[in-house]
Amino acid sequence: MELDILRHSCSHVLAQAVKKLWPDVLLAIGPSIEDGFYYDFDKKEPFTDEDLASIENEMRQIIKRNEPFIRQEMTKGEAKALFEKLGENYKLELIRDIPDEKVSIYKTGGDFLDLCRGPHIESTGQIKAFKLLSVAGAYWHGIETNPMLQRIYGTAFESVKELEEYLKNLEEAKKRDHRKLGPQLGYFDMYQEEAGAGLVFYHPKGALLRKFLEDYEKDEHLKRGYQLVITPNIMQEGLWHTSGHYDYYRQNMYGVSTFAEDPSEAQKFILKPMNCPGHILIYKSKSHSYKELPIRYFELGTVYRYEKAGVLHGLLRVRGFTQDDAHIFCLPEQLKTEIKGIIDFVFDTMKVFGFNDVGIELSTRPEKSIGSDEDWQRATDALEESLKEKGLQYEINAGDGAFYGPKIDIKLKDALNRKWQCATIQCDFALPQRFNLAYVDSDGKEKQPIMLHRVLLGSLERFMGALLEQYKGALPVWLSPVQVVVIPVKEQVYEYAARIKERMDKEGLRAQVDDRNETLGKRIREAEVQKSPYILVLGEREAQAGTVAVRKRGEGDKGAMALDEFIDKIKDEITKKTT
Repeated sequence: MELDILRHSCSHVLAQAVKKLWPDVLLAIGPSIEDGFYYDFDKKEPFTDEDLASIENEMRQIIKRNEPFIRQEMTKGEAKALFEKLGENYKLELIRDIPDEKVSIYKTGGDFLDLCRGPHIESTGQIKAFKLLSVAGAYWHGIETNPMLQRIYGTAFESVKELEEYLKNLEEAKKRDHRKLGPQLGYFDMYQEEAGAGLVFYHPKGALLRKFLEDYEKDEHLKRGYQLVITPNIMQEGLWHTSGHYDYYRQNMYGVSTFAEDPSEAQKFILKPMNCPGHILIYKSKSHSYKELPIRYFELGTVYRYEKAGVLHGLLRVRGFTQDDAHIFCLPEQLKTEIKGIIDFVFDTMKVFGFNDVGIELSTRPEKSIGSDEDWQRATDALEESLKEKGLQYEINAGDGAFYGPKIDIKLKDALNRKWQCATIQCDFALPQRFNLAYVDSDGKEKQPIMLHRVLLGSLERFMGALLEQYKGALPVWLSPVQVVVIPVKEQVYEYAARIKERMDKEGLRAQVDDRNETLGKRIREAEVQKSPYILVLGEREAQAGTVAVRKRGEGDKGAMALDEFIDKIKDEITKKTT
């Protein structure tokens, strides 16, 4: 039994149960999705937790009766008459959009029917394990001017054991949710009404973590022959017409106009959604010989993309973010070498941050795209051959490439085996042609370079979210904004605590002293809640002996230790970047 068919059938049973309990509710759509299914309903009053429990009970009764899924074909006219009689306006709209002359419906329980092309399982009794999870709002067709519907999410598995394991992981995922951990631990917030949704405010700890990521990236790129560049955040609108972004990406772009007294002098700019046109202009600013290629430009470039409010999701989907963006201009014979070099760079970087498992997809030409069939084939072949030569397993993601070229997406897997989109490698023949890029070849003639677009971590915001969830907020000591919390037991050892802090500063360790007028137990608990890797408790005995009482995150009391010994230990952890 295919899992998506099982889940789609379960969404059908969900709709049947809702109609039984609330006959006046209108049905919209109910597909299977990656981790389950959902169904959209038009209901005046919101569904409550108690409603979900009642719906689940009704679904169990339908499943217990083992009702068969009966398919029936009819003309569009017959279907229209049927659903007009039922008053199902959303189904009527769906029928109008179906290009075929015939449509199909599925019946269960004798009187419930739904417009559906199928397929379904044979009968409801084949559903062995399901759970309704949550309710959310969803605009009809995802368009904000359309009616707001209520979407019930659920999941289903072939066995109770699989469902229990999924629900267990779901509870664990809630504990790891970066949207809660980030504000709780003082990394960021995104909820400043004055600024608008989808924009990140980094607090001191978050800004420090971001600095660590940026410093690491700059150092590693310089080691690998990249050149650092910086491009403007706004550029004239015409540039985006040339690149093709205006035609293919306009709905996600922010426009900016100057305030000029004379309207004829006003200029239109675009807040950059991509960094590639800026890197192209830097390449075009001088002539190039084939001997200079490959040229690798790297930028931590902040971009802005309009995302609908309904899809914003913490750091994972925002409207302003920074990409570790690079563009490589190379000769045809250098193409596969550069692609494989990027793949190695990605894997090396992921291991440093503790991600050792990835999934790879090769995305091919979408319907809306630019460039010739020949160039698309050359680009796709180069990416695919590079993956094969590296001995890497991958899946084909048909039609999901960028509008200018195919791409490799490398998705890291976290501690809960969830996939996070981070690294991507895009092979592009089209933009070099649109911008008339050239190099002088060994024969003295001008030829067009090939352009690779790539990111490693992707969005720094998204990667920070992934890090917080991977480690449940307990970042490795080398990444922790605060590595050591020093807690003097009483006022008599405050001076000793200050000397310890001064020594930590000299050694390049990030320490803070908590000498608040609170109980020792409370201060220790708060340091633990803040996920501090180490806590040093200082009493009169430690001050007299020149030692520190060490508590390690996750391990508790480690006993007294000479200060030099502790410093050597923590610096060794930092050097090895242990996770």
